[in-house]
Formats: sequence, C-alpha cells, structure tokens
Amino acid sequence: MPSNDVPGDPHPYVGMWVTEDGCIRQELLPNGRYDEARGNRRSAYTGRYTVTGSHLDYVDDTGFTATGDVRDGVLFHEHLVLHREDAPRARRGARP
Repeated sequence: MPSNDVPGDPHPYVGMWVTEDGCIRQELLPNGRYDEARGNRRSAYTGRYTVTGSHLDYVDDTGFTATGDVRDGVLFHEHLVLHREDAPRARRGARP
C-alpha cells in the first residue's frame, strides 16, 4: 500500500472482486496481501499487491508478477474483468 495511506483506514480497493461468471474471486486484503480462488480451488494464487493511483502491481508468492487497473469501479487484472462482489454484474452462486 502507498505510504500515505492512514493506518486502520482500508484502501477503497480492499475487498472481494469477482468475475461476472463467479469462477474467479480475488480478495484484496487490507494488509497488502491478496488471495485468489479459481473455481473450486481456494487460494489458487496468493501474494502481495501495491496500489499507485488506480494501478495495482501484484507479486505472487512464487515470484510471478502481474498488473491491474481500476477504471469506473471495474478491476482489469491482466485478461480478467472483475467487479465488486456486491455489484449487480457479479454472481455469488459460483463461490467455492
């Protein structure tokens, strides 16, 4: 997280993000870590992330790197399009 974030005040991107079909669920945790589930595979990918403006940089625990950008309340993470879990376009039925 950027150093100008106030401790105890979570970043607005913290929370659960999910693909429209519900198959991929990415939780951005307030401690700068993420946990991504794919289908029935919980914690398929875990690692850390940093936020600079609306841009996210990810480093998987295996060392793999990826990026994302939030535009108009939608998280574009590499080839994925994720919405807030409570957004109308996100399906909760596919949660593992």
